[in-house]
Amino acid sequence: MSAFMSVAARRTGAAVVAAGALVGTFAASASAAPAARPHRESVEISGVQYDAPGWDNRSIRSLNGEWVDVTNTSRRAVNLDGWTLSGKNGRTYTFHHYRLGGRSTVRVHTGFGRDTYRDVYQDRRNHVWDNRSDTATLRDDRDWKVDTFSWGHDRDRNDRDYRDRGRDYRHDRDYRDYRDRDRHDGGHRGHGDHR
Repeated sequence: MSAFMSVAARRTGAAVVAAGALVGTFAASASAAPAARPHRESVEISGVQYDAPGWDNRSIRSLNGEWVDVTNTSRRAVNLDGWTLSGKNGRTYTFHHYRLGGRSTVRVHTGFGRDTYRDVYQDRRNHVWDNRSDTATLRDDRDWKVDTFSWGHDRDRNDRDYRDRGRDYRHDRDYRDYRDRDRHDGGHRGHGDHR
């Protein structure tokens, strides 16, 4: 009887080893699959204030009231060194030595100021974005288009704001607040072409 038990024990042991090897193979392939996929950066233009509040008088306050928000929606930080933000008129801002943290936003102001991790400044003396119609384009350091944001007749005859990926910003809280302020002010803003 002991000989029978040892054969049964050996067979059971062999089955356990085989099952363990099989499970180990599946676990190794499952853990290797996500690592094989490259991390995909997810950076986008998340908002634009192309018409600074008040008169467009080229004061620092007016220039810095014009901005573009760039957001990293992923969990990992993205190195923006060499990335550019430009308008149709060809004026271009280049990020230098800037790392955008995971799930963070940086605001790119037109005017002058001290760069921080939340705000950077183009150091310009004139407005960049056209109030009536323009397109902000974000490109990476290889000059690949990452995202665009258009407004006015450039994108739609109904004068709505859109991103390249199709998100309608008419429902965005910041855009609604901005639109309501404009209505409250009676539209008394400088609407000159910034070119």
